[in-house]
Amino acid sequence: MTTPTPAATPRFGPEEFRQRAAMIEAEIGQVIVGQRDLIRQTLIVLLAGGNALLEGVPGLAKTTLVRTLADVLDCSFNRIQFTPDLMPADIIGTTLISEDDAGRKAFRFEPGPIFANLVLADEINRATPKTQSALLEAMQEHTVTVAKTIHRLSDPFFVLATQNPLEMEGTYPLPEAQLDRFFFKVLVPFPSTAELVEIANRTTSERAPQTRKIANGPLVIAMQQLARSVPIASHVLAYAARLITATHPNAQDAPAPTRQYVRYGASPRGMQALILAGKIMALLDGRFNVAFADLKLAALPALRHRLILNFEAQAEGVDPDDVIRQLIETVKTE
Repeated sequence: MTTPTPAATPRFGPEEFRQRAAMIEAEIGQVIVGQRDLIRQTLIVLLAGGNALLEGVPGLAKTTLVRTLADVLDCSFNRIQFTPDLMPADIIGTTLISEDDAGRKAFRFEPGPIFANLVLADEINRATPKTQSALLEAMQEHTVTVAKTIHRLSDPFFVLATQNPLEMEGTYPLPEAQLDRFFFKVLVPFPSTAELVEIANRTTSERAPQTRKIANGPLVIAMQQLARSVPIASHVLAYAARLITATHPNAQDAPAPTRQYVRYGASPRGMQALILAGKIMALLDGRFNVAFADLKLAALPALRHRLILNFEAQAEGVDPDDVIRQLIETVKTE
């Protein structure tokens, strides 16, 4: 098993966490016009050590966001353009036969583009399910197995996948097992008229926006460690558990919207994402404790891709966000 040499992790405090996160957001805002929720939620996923799925039509700066994030964090970056003919080896790498100066031949591992700190899986739903599944081990275990050899990926490791809406032609729905491994699913809205004007000014002028390096890999790891150390009260934790249970139609006290529209509810990973996102939101707000409001804010991006709706919901035009909003109103905090 090959393991990269870890760098020393600096010590970090809550106030420095908040200030550094604000600086990262502001620096990304030098390039990305508007999209404050998109930037904030992407940063939360990174600081949680998770992976993000962005959904939106082409041209909404999804690719620019992750490239800018890599520049601001001074981390290695690779982009994988998913196509129907992309193979798993094109992502994780392959074993080649090499020959040295003495003429001796040996097997040599050639790493794929997955070996980077930040990986952009662009238009992931244009590849076949076989190729999509090649990301599973890397996303969950931060390792890649090739020819019975396990290769560990460098930390921090963050996959940001983009996909076009499923109603567009030439797309393959992501398997449920892979969807569940995304920490957040973020919907990218179309810019407002004022934002479109600003985008045109920035992208068609003589001078391109420049960014500064605000952090690095060890600093991101320190922020991730601090986020996990934030305490959460037992009654707030119990609320998160009730919210997840309420997404299951077979639960004893399942709310009416769940029984009517939901086929399968959120997995335990959904609760993990909910709590960890709540901890980071608390730190971003200058607090070292998780509030009910933090969990409610995290519920939509953390759970929308983990609910599988039934035919009745599809027929009535009900989407997961509609159900989650009703559950937030229904499930009591005490």
